[in-house]
Amino acid sequence: MSFPRKEQRTKCYFARDQYWQCLDQNQDKDEATANGLCAKFKDAFEADCPSQWVTHFVRKYKYLKFKEKMEAGYDPLEDNKSNSDK
Repeated sequence: MSFPRKEQRTKCYFARDQYWQCLDQNQDKDEATANGLCAKFKDAFEADCPSQWVTHFVRKYKYLKFKEKMEAGYDPLEDNKSNSDK
């Protein structure tokens, strides 16, 4: 894979930002519904970005969302305990 040129990178970042914005606007919905509503943005994101970048950006998005939950007081150990009680 060669390194993308500036215009390719700009197009990739724009597609990524649109996809993330769609996910953020639909975060109150379950994951399957949000993915369905954002499918066209995800397709553009995957088409406009190198696959390694897509993988990186998806992991980064999930990490940033997890970090936000942690800063708001989310405790994954407590969540794990409540799930194992069921």
